Formats: sequence, C-alpha cells, structure tokens
Amino acid sequence: MESFDVMVARTAGGKAFRTLTIIDEYTRECLAILARRRITSQNVIEQLFYLFIFRGIPEYIRSDNGPEFTAKTVRRWLNDLEVNTLFIERASPWKNGYIGLFNGKLRDDLTHR
Repeated sequence: MESFDVMVARTAGGKAFRTLTIIDEYTRECLAILARRRITSQNVIEQLFYLFIFRGIPEYIRSDNGPEFTAKTVRRWLNDLEVNTLFIERASPWKNGYIGLFNGKLRDDLTHR
C-alpha cells in the first residue's frame, strides 16, 4: 500500500511551497517527492502514473481528504485502474502515521539546514 500527503512549508524568504510525498507503507521507502508552489490533481496523477508503471498498481492508496486527492479526475482515474482509496480525516496524523512521521522528519531537515 502506498501513502501520500501534501505538506506546506516556507522558504527562507517566507514564500509558501507544497511537497507531495509518496511512501511505500511496507518498506517505508520514499517513492517520490514533488515540490511546487501549487500542487494540482494532475500533478498527483502524473506522479502516481509514473510509480504504477515502474512498481505496479497497488490494491490500496491511503491519503488525507485534501483537494488534490479527492478531485473527480483523480478518483475517476484510480477507479478505472481498480485502485481502492482509504481517506483519513484531516488533522489526524496518527491515522496515516508512516507518512506523518516521514513528513515531520522532512520538515525538520528542511528547516535546520
């Protein structure tokens, strides 16, 4: 199963940016990180498409209910590929602990350099 999430951070100059992180829950390996000022549902599809080609299509994907993940185009695309989605409640990082822990460490690394 793969988990993905979007984290918001700031540059040294104070400008916000977002990172889309995707990890494998079994190996806890980071499969992809995409950093942009804005992350769209198309960005999500492109990252998942690449991973599905090289790693195979997973049975489940876990994410929060962010607009990037619940967009009709993403849901339709995943449904066409018969990938089940497990959505967690917002502000419930313990329900998606692996990605939450990874994002916390990533944020620490980004802000302490």
